[in-house]
Amino acid sequence: MLIRRWMTKEPITIEPGHTLAQAKSKMEKGGFRRLPVTANGALVGIITDRDLRQHAGAHEHTRVDVAMTAPVITVTPDMVLDQAANLFAKHKVGGFPVLEHGKLVGIITAIDMMRAFGQVLGTGEEGVSRIDLAFTGSSFDLAMIAELVGLSSGEVLGMGSYKGGHKGQTVYVRVRSDDAKRIAGMLDKNNFIVLGIHQ
Repeated sequence: MLIRRWMTKEPITIEPGHTLAQAKSKMEKGGFRRLPVTANGALVGIITDRDLRQHAGAHEHTRVDVAMTAPVITVTPDMVLDQAANLFAKHKVGGFPVLEHGKLVGIITAIDMMRAFGQVLGTGEEGVSRIDLAFTGSSFDLAMIAELVGLSSGEVLGMGSYKGGHKGQTVYVRVRSDDAKRIAGMLDKNNFIVLGIHQ
């Protein structure tokens, strides 16, 4: 999935010569925690609620460009979410401005990322579960997993894998079913090691 789908388009911005009081007012009114700072349409920095806290008591007399972070790490609308997630982890920030051909077109936050990954994993979706399996097999075994889910009156919504867990690789299967335990039981009977069911 691409950032384009999950970003907030046309974000509210502030100019570097404005005061922190003006920045705070915009953040409170909009219910957000960061503002891209632009000058003549170009991104020049970002100001966050943390920056505001560090200048508490001086908001009326402190300009945005004194407190903002610059230069800014940015992403593009066509970057995949996995790449953006790595940037979030590496830089430990809460959001990135999104630039396309040098123009600010959006902002993506950690909360947006959580929503996106929640949709991918099916969290909160009625009747959708994730079954984690220890995996040391082949593509043939993946096809067998899908077949067993179907035989258990379930529907495979997606499969993926990650390292770690049970001696190396774990495969997760997102299924739609009224009884994920029945599917897990069928997989167990066919010699797959079920590590957990997440509903």
